[in-house]
Amino acid sequence: MTTSSVQILRSKKELRAQVREWHMDGLTVGMVPTMGALHHGHLSLITEIQKHVDKVVVSIFVNPKQFGPNEDFNKYPRSEAADIEKLEQVNTDLLYTPAVSEIYPEGFLTNVSVSKITEGLCAANRPGHFDGVTTVVTKLLLQCLPDVAIFGEKDFQQYAVLKQLAKDLDIPTEIIYGTLIRDNDGLATSSRNVYMSAEERQIALEIPNTLNRIINEIEGGSLTIEEALKNGTQRLLDAGFKEVQYLEIRQSDTLESLHQTTAGPSPISARIFVAAVIGKTRLIDNMPLKISL
Repeated sequence: MTTSSVQILRSKKELRAQVREWHMDGLTVGMVPTMGALHHGHLSLITEIQKHVDKVVVSIFVNPKQFGPNEDFNKYPRSEAADIEKLEQVNTDLLYTPAVSEIYPEGFLTNVSVSKITEGLCAANRPGHFDGVTTVVTKLLLQCLPDVAIFGEKDFQQYAVLKQLAKDLDIPTEIIYGTLIRDNDGLATSSRNVYMSAEERQIALEIPNTLNRIINEIEGGSLTIEEALKNGTQRLLDAGFKEVQYLEIRQSDTLESLHQTTAGPSPISARIFVAAVIGKTRLIDNMPLKISL
């Protein structure tokens, strides 16, 4: 029987003891919260946070509180053995994989909620989703107390929410994000990509193609924001997407919507966000762009 080089813990008591020992030895600790089904996007987060800390904890917990009643909690891919092999490839120090009862014990009654920046985008079609995310991340950060935690740029709204959460609740963890990773064909890497057929996967490539086209149209001044977004939505539907849940441009720092249609002298940092459904798979993506208002 082969022994894993990754330390595997399943209780918060063991986790806290190990992190406390590392801190007493003067070592810094980073955390990469995940729901498993690890891919090269997750691994990039691990290698990125290794630049900032001495020890890395990866958590795998499929959080029931962030799935809606019609979403894919029971079908969400779970592959602990394969995940451990991937963690070994990038020299992960510790895997924390608690049971649901370790995160939400009997009698658990608390819900953590962040307002304003949780409005719109993913929240509009997934009621309760961000409360589930903020509650579980609060639990994980307090159980581990890492110096740094990293989240993927693909879920940029989630990153912004969690950064606000840590700030507001005085959680002593720096929240950073790792660059969005794309597959070789340009599609944003996601655990949900495995749900798509080969034909659907080909259609899905219209997402990054459309985002890049909109960016060029707006930054080049050939179309207004409204025109570019309207045309982009239609392109996605024409390509075969069943639904475009949102296609919006928002300020990067506040996530406030941008609706102005005429250029001005003040450039601001913005992002274009999209969520679209192909078959039974919901895909999200985002890209940065510069807008002068």
